[in-house]
Amino acid sequence: MLRRPRRNRKSESIRKLIRENAVHANDLIQPLFLTTGVNKKEQIKSLPVAHRFSTDKILFEIEECIKLGLHSFIMFPKIPQDLKNPEASYSINPDNYYLKAAIEIKDRFPNITLISDVALDPYNSDGHDGLVKNGIIQNDETLVLLEKMSILQADAGFDILGPSDMMDGRIEAIRYALDSNKHTETSIMSYTAKYASAYYGPFRDALDSAPVNDQNIPKDKKSYQMDPANSREAIIEAELDIMEGADFIMVKPALNYLDIIHLLNTNYETPVVAYHVSGECAMLIAACQNNWLDYNTAMPETLLCIKRAGAKLIISYFAKDFLNLAKGL
Repeated sequence: MLRRPRRNRKSESIRKLIRENAVHANDLIQPLFLTTGVNKKEQIKSLPVAHRFSTDKILFEIEECIKLGLHSFIMFPKIPQDLKNPEASYSINPDNYYLKAAIEIKDRFPNITLISDVALDPYNSDGHDGLVKNGIIQNDETLVLLEKMSILQADAGFDILGPSDMMDGRIEAIRYALDSNKHTETSIMSYTAKYASAYYGPFRDALDSAPVNDQNIPKDKKSYQMDPANSREAIIEAELDIMEGADFIMVKPALNYLDIIHLLNTNYETPVVAYHVSGECAMLIAACQNNWLDYNTAMPETLLCIKRAGAKLIISYFAKDFLNLAKGL
């Protein structure tokens, strides 16, 4: 045999020489859950690797992550029930504690990248990403709120805004709103191909943001999030988002949609972001807790596969653990 591929696998040193992909700190974005109060660090039962932090505690968490090499964070707020209503009015309240936390974070760590969440579901008592009237999600009325949210978030210092709502036309509406208010440097990371997935459960536990059980409220988000059966539709969404001004395009979830990550990376120069979602992480954790998998090998392999599929950036609850493991901590 003239060709023996195993010659290039015979030692770790040689394997490193020809390794095609690797995950580094610069590839990773750490999600953060924010809650009200002080001195709070609450573990999320359905996602043991993640916690809800009060602002004072989230500053310590960011500092720990920075020491590991992380410099990019996406933050989500848990809004108290008494501040939620069908109009999601707290989302555009200048005294929103989420905005105040962002100001404090950027004042303390001016060189990090802080990414927001632009959607109504944390604030909406219905649990939906858009305004609900007569049992129907109101697309264009929602855009008005998203524009106002975006301006306030940019004012607070968020470097990148993350519209996660999947309303039609929201990237263009937000881009015009930002540019009209002297925020031309604020970037947009669009949730481009966000699927109506079964893997969001622990995230909704963390924020208490699931759709409410009411016959007058849509029971799921299938009228605006994408059908898991579809791939060509992701091309349509990507074309629109890039044309409307998106600086990053996202695929969510990641593992069950590696083909979509590859599809968008192959067809567009705009950086592709993969959101390794809560349910995907929770499954791996559960398997490792039952000794069916080894966390220290399965977790890095998972992130590597997402990178190999074509993701330029990976949002993962494992980001901090991955770097701790890489540094032998």
